[in-house]
Amino acid sequence: MDPLQFLVPLGWLSAVGPVLPYAILTMAVANLATRHIAHRRHVEQGTDGDSVEPYTPHAFTNIGLVLLSFLFVLDAPVSGVIVSVLVITMLIADLFELEARNVEARNDMPIEAPKSSIAASLLVLVFASYYALWFLVAGLWNQFVIA
Repeated sequence: MDPLQFLVPLGWLSAVGPVLPYAILTMAVANLATRHIAHRRHVEQGTDGDSVEPYTPHAFTNIGLVLLSFLFVLDAPVSGVIVSVLVITMLIADLFELEARNVEARNDMPIEAPKSSIAASLLVLVFASYYALWFLVAGLWNQFVIA
């Protein structure tokens, strides 16, 4: 018996749960791609004006990662919480980096790359690939690690 079965109807999650790590990995790769495109747009906006605007596809991948990681919490609580904390950290870093880009644009400074956001999103990508691609290293891992 699942302790959350009376709070949240989890019947549909048994069908969706196994593909959540792959969806999170796909969204993490898309997030890195949109982060690169967003940075190029921010550099263009910073040279032309006094502010930079959030890039809509990048915001979509951020929100998608948050929602998918929260669904992953329902399917695999420990792994989901780890991924959720990393995704929320990445989202907060994105917000601070966007404000930093606005300050750089207002003060006519060169627009730098969002280093902390890149590091946080790479960490999300590492953990997402760990959960999604575990089958690639499971045999080797089980040979050397005795549980």
